[in-house]
Parts: sequence; C-alpha cells; structure tokens
Amino acid sequence: MRRSLPLAAGLLACLPALADYPDKPVTLVVPFAAGGPTDKVARDLAEALRKPLGATLIIENIGGVGGTLGANRVAKAAPDGYTLLLHHIGLASATALYRTLPYKTLEDFEYLGMVNEVPMTLVGRASLPANTYAELARWLDANKGKINLAHAGTGSASHLCGLLFQAAIKIDMTTVPYKGTAPAMNDLLGGQVDIMCDQTTNTTGQIESGKVKAYVVTTTKRLAAPALAKLPTAEEAGLKGFNVSVWHGLYAPRGTPKAVVDKINAALRVALTDADFHKRQEALGAVIINDARLAPAEHKKFVEAEINKLGPVIKAAGQYAD
Repeated sequence: MRRSLPLAAGLLACLPALADYPDKPVTLVVPFAAGGPTDKVARDLAEALRKPLGATLIIENIGGVGGTLGANRVAKAAPDGYTLLLHHIGLASATALYRTLPYKTLEDFEYLGMVNEVPMTLVGRASLPANTYAELARWLDANKGKINLAHAGTGSASHLCGLLFQAAIKIDMTTVPYKGTAPAMNDLLGGQVDIMCDQTTNTTGQIESGKVKAYVVTTTKRLAAPALAKLPTAEEAGLKGFNVSVWHGLYAPRGTPKAVVDKINAALRVALTDADFHKRQEALGAVIINDARLAPAEHKKFVEAEINKLGPVIKAAGQYAD
C-alpha cells in the first residue's frame, strides 16, 4: 500500500532534534539465523529505516535457544540506541517455554513499536502423496508415530505453530528442531522431514516454485498474495480455532533515553510508509502494522496480552525448553 509523500514528510518533521543520535551505524540484532523469515523482515526494515533514522543499520544474527540468546544480547547492551532488537511472537512464548530466562520480557526492554503481522502456512515435502488438506489429514491419521515435523528451534514461531497444530488434530508427531528456519526448510526441500508450519515470509517462494506442497494458511481470511490466494484457511479446511500469526516488533535495552526512543519510534512510523517495504512485505503475505500498536505503550500492552494468551496453550502441551 502506497502512503502519500506529505504524510511521510510530516512525520519526518516531527522527529526530535537530537544532534548526537545517531552519529554512527546502529546494530539491529536478529535472534535467528540468517536467511530465515525474521531475517528477511529485518533486512527490508533496515533499508526502510536508513533514511528517516539517519543511520545505516547493520544486521547481526545471533541465533539459538529460541531467540533468547539474541534477545539477551540486546537486554544487556548499553542503553544508547545503538543496539536494537527485531523479534517476533517468540518474545512472548518464551516466557512459558523456558522456566528461567536471562532477562525479564516486560521489564528489560524499551518497546519501540510493532512492525508487521505474518500469517503461517502448513507445508509438506514435495513427495508427500497428499495434495489437499483433506488428503493430508487422512495421511497423518494413517501414519501416526511415523511423522516428522520440522521447526526452527524451541521457542521459534514454527515450533509454536507446530504445537498448536498437533493440539488441533490430536496427533503427536516427532518434532525435529533446527538451528533456524533456513536449515529446517532445506531438509523439508530435501525430503528428510515431512511437514512444517512456517511464516509466509519463508514459504511463499517455495510454494510458488512448487518445491513444497501447501495445505492451509492460518488466517481467518484468504491471503491476497498471488502464490497464496488459492490456499484455503485452516477453518475452511476443517481446522477450527487454528488461527495464528507471527508479529514482529522493535526493541531497545531498558533505560534507553526517551528522546532516543521517540526518535526511533518516529523513524519507524516513516519507514512503515515506504512503498518498497510495503511491496516486498505484501508479496510475502505480511501485513504492515497501521494501528495503535505503533505506539510504544500499546506495543507493550499487546505483548503482555500475548504472553497471557500463549502461556496456557504451551503449558497444556507440556513441552518446555528446559
């Protein structure tokens, strides 16, 4: 969606006059492996933020432990605005998945604003005999105890989606964790694992090329992206209540000066109007945030609500990371 130039110019004019920030590159930490869906969002966002923030953003991938290593890197960084975090729904789910965390999710970060929401897709290896979800459901039922479900590591979005899927169909699978989405997808493409539930930012290209089979999207409405438009929603396919999306947000260490927080937030609002950013994200099925969650306070309220929503689901599944 294209925003008007006067709007963007007006937002730029509101940026606080901070002569000393930023005067060097800003590190944007991605708590997952390079090449994964969150990495793709981060690289698109970094380019869109460069002009309104007035600094180059350098991506630093720190994968492992479901995103907690990268998140902890930012939580412990100097609160000067030069180390930021782009994280997703895993920031909220980690509070239930991990009995102990090296940081406090709601206390150790300054919340800078939401970025986007990304639907999930249920996909399978190209050699699976099932071509529709109805056929997949029958195949899953006939192969209980033999099914391998890949995910990008404990606490990742694909792990959470996999838990919810197993709960919805009441079939336990052998979950195969990887150190990031890219290696998980590589093994799905190679046929070493059977299925995966992952973000459209990572699956759209593979679906479009026919390298994986796609069964459903986890939204209440069908998606507009050309490669995904024909996919039924989970509810249409008979998976009632299996609706999940992956949101991304921007964070800084606790104690970052309010003037810096305000400048980053204002720059983020401008970046999210960037036509190229919209084009790239919408082609992957992502929806750019354009509501109250752009404000730091509302962003934090939303994450707290997600913690309260996801916690019982994860605990009921009985899968913990430690």
